[in-house]
This record gives sequence, structure tokens and C-alpha cells, in this order.
Amino acid sequence: MNPASEPLPNVVQRANTSARLVAFGIALNVVLAAAKFAGGVFGHSYALIADGVESMLDIFSSALVWGGFRIAARPADADHPYGHGKAAALAGLVVAGVVLTAAAALAWNSLEEILVPHHAPHWATLPLLALVVVAKELFSRRMFRLNERYGATGLTAEAWHHRSDALTSAAAFIGIAVAVIGGAGFEPADDWAALLACGIIAFNGGLIARTALHEIMDTVVAREVEDQVRGIASGVAGVRYVEKCRVRKSGLSLLVDIHVHVDGELSVRQGHGIAHAVKDALTRAPLAVSDVAVHIEPARQ
Repeated sequence: MNPASEPLPNVVQRANTSARLVAFGIALNVVLAAAKFAGGVFGHSYALIADGVESMLDIFSSALVWGGFRIAARPADADHPYGHGKAAALAGLVVAGVVLTAAAALAWNSLEEILVPHHAPHWATLPLLALVVVAKELFSRRMFRLNERYGATGLTAEAWHHRSDALTSAAAFIGIAVAVIGGAGFEPADDWAALLACGIIAFNGGLIARTALHEIMDTVVAREVEDQVRGIASGVAGVRYVEKCRVRKSGLSLLVDIHVHVDGELSVRQGHGIAHAVKDALTRAPLAVSDVAVHIEPARQ
């Protein structure tokens, strides 16, 4: 059994894998942000510049998420007996604040651009946007797949970040296409697209904030996860049945509080042994359970 001062290997592996994927996303955003700014300036597209601003914010927020995963991998200590898993959720909450602030600022600037006459965007910005949409959507799907395995709030935030980038780029593509095809009088089309993109960004920011708050407030995990915990505990020799089972999420790991019923005629030592067996079974299972509090109850005759 892992000592309390050592992080579980599967939790560390999850944190490190997630951090590496986030770091790759940061590098991708650096390249795309530079391309968007260049395309927006030389192609006279505020929608593309707004898209570039979002990518720059993504770099900052992704760095926060990366730091959250690195902290989440640290072992428990005297000040944090349950580990540092909530760091990932806190990073997700900060990211949500950044996203919502960015959406409000970009919406304000988009409205100003709509009211001020300007040049129509250049058609050459369209291939660039198409490339961005494909790259971002593929990467977001990769993150969503990893999140299905790990269930990390930070990964959820990152996945939605990249998908929202793909959506805003798609909106910019449509707006610029309308402006280019429509000609004179349709110049603000890409600004309207940028305004629509702000709504998408704000919506996703709200989803990220809600998910992070649920984890911080110890909202109950999915029923399927609790059923798995109950099933593993029930399979331990000496356990008659499982009564109460509370499971809460802490970053990339789970914390379990469980009541199991055993033969009431057993000695304290035997009951203690069963409790340890339940804890061992849960911490060794592929659920990334980092801590278990087992309460032994005498089974009803």
C-alpha cells in the first residue's frame, strides 16, 4: 500500500500526461496566434485579430492549467493531507474568468468596429482560417478523448478552449467570406462574426466555470463511478455488503468514504484487516483513488 506521503503512480502518470498535452497545445497556440495576427493586420480583418487575441489568452490560460497539473502531481503533506488535486480545478476556474473577461472585451471592440467604416477583409485570410479550424478541432478531439479517460476539469477547460477557437475561426471564416463575396456595404460582416464568436466564448467560459465550481464544492461524481467503487469493495473477501459510499473528485484522483458490513462476530483485528483489504483494492484499481476512509459495521443477522 502506498504511504500517504507518496503520490499514487497512476495519479502522477495522469498528471504528467495531461501536462505534456497542455504544453503541446501552448506551442500550437503560439504558432497560430502569430499567423492570425499577421493575417488580420495585412488582411484587414478584425475578426481574425480578435481570434488572435483569444489564442494569446489561451497561451496564458493553458500555462495556468499546465501549472495546475504539475501541482496536482505533488504528494500529500502535513498542510494538504488529501493531496494537491484541487489545484487543477482552481486553474480551470481562473481560466473561466479569463475567458469571460476576454469575451466581454472582444464584444465591445467588435461593436466599435461595426460602427466605424473600414476596409473589407482580404480573401487570402480564408485559407488561413480553414487551416486553423482543422488544426484546432483535431487537437480538441484529442484532449476530449484523454479527458474521457481521466475526467480532469483542467482537461475539460483546455478541450473547450481549443474547440471554441475552432468555432470562432469558423465564424470569422463565414463573416469574411460574406464580406468578400458581398463587396461594398458588407465590410462589417467579419465584425458581426467576431461578435458572434464572443457569445460562443462566453458560453464556453460559463461551462468551464460551472464544472470547476462543482469539483471545488465536492459535487457528487457520476453514478457509474460510485457503482464501480461499490462493486470493487463488495468483491473483497469478508465484506457482506456496502452501505454508504461517498466519492468526491480531487483533480485527477478520487477520495472515497465507504461503510462496509462484515460478520459481527469477527475480532477487531480481523475487521481491521478487511478494512485494509478494501482500501488496497480501491487504490490499486484503475480509478485513480488516492485515499479511502473505510468504516466497518456489523452485518445484520
